[in-house]
Amino acid sequence: MKNQYILIVSMLLLACGNKEQTLKNTTEFSENSNLIEINKQQFESQNMQFGQIEESSFNSVVKANGFIDVPPENRASVSTFIGGYVKKIPLLIGDKVKKGQLVASLTNPEIVEIQQHYLEVLAQLQYLKNEFKRQKTLFDENIISEKKYLQAESIYKSNLAIYNGLHQKLKMLNINPKTVETGKITSTINLYAPINGYVTKVNVSNGSFVSSESELLEIINTDHIHLELNVFEKDILNIKKDQEILFKVPESSNKKHEAEVHLVGTSINNNRTIKVHGHLKAAHLDFIAGMFVEADIIVTSKKAISLPKSAVLKSEADSFVFSVVKEENGSYFLEKTALRIGLENEDFVEILNYKDLENKKILTKGVFMLSEL
Repeated sequence: MKNQYILIVSMLLLACGNKEQTLKNTTEFSENSNLIEINKQQFESQNMQFGQIEESSFNSVVKANGFIDVPPENRASVSTFIGGYVKKIPLLIGDKVKKGQLVASLTNPEIVEIQQHYLEVLAQLQYLKNEFKRQKTLFDENIISEKKYLQAESIYKSNLAIYNGLHQKLKMLNINPKTVETGKITSTINLYAPINGYVTKVNVSNGSFVSSESELLEIINTDHIHLELNVFEKDILNIKKDQEILFKVPESSNKKHEAEVHLVGTSINNNRTIKVHGHLKAAHLDFIAGMFVEADIIVTSKKAISLPKSAVLKSEADSFVFSVVKEENGSYFLEKTALRIGLENEDFVEILNYKDLENKKILTKGVFMLSEL
């Protein structure tokens, strides 16, 4: 009986002790209910990071798209003034060429005929010139009639015009008239690069026939590439010269590049857009004329205290961040702070109640791991 009494008393004491310990634990949890504990092993394994509030730029922008282009003087088509068969075309797309470099050779019997005609006219011209002078002398001495003098003058000047025309035609065909006058006749004409640049089109091959309307190849000089943007009519009054442009080539990468507004168009296209011409702030040799671009034209800019978007946890209409309250025994203790958010850009959000977070260490990466807590 005595043993049973001792057992009952022991059980009552143990129950009272457990109740006291449970109450103590509950009190501790209540006091720290707004804190979240993360040990350093969890912090490192989840690639979490801390940061602080910082100043960022928030821009008001006008969205635009367009393409990369070059000025008209930096784009050249190589063609011929006379048809012929391609004898030589030594270039491929992408080849770099210098102004005056041989890019193609053509051959055609008509080229020979032009030179023959030139020599014939040249031979007659000397005789007709002498005859004109003789007739003028006789006319001045009243030996012949004015009619004969004027006839000699007309024949001479007519052939002189033909000579001058053929002389210029040979020069346009890149054939030296002085060489032809020595009796050297060629059946080939050479075409040369009119500008420095890169070959972007080759439309012929050896042996193909090209007419005077054909474009053999195209050369583009990329030393002065620029942006040709389309801005909608409703936004154009906000666009001014020298405004900053941030643009990217979406098919290539999301990297942003800088440019500035240089010219604003003065007429509206059929699709109700206006052309805006932009100059790049730095040379980009990897850009190709014709690339599609997406651009933001910065109309206004404001500096404000902000946090990275990765630091903000959004829950319905509310936003929060987690900041360090204390560090103990290899753990971080974080508290949740409600935010009042202002402007936003691609990477940052403006914090209106930033004074609540001054000098605090804020979790800026890995916040999503705490979303369920």
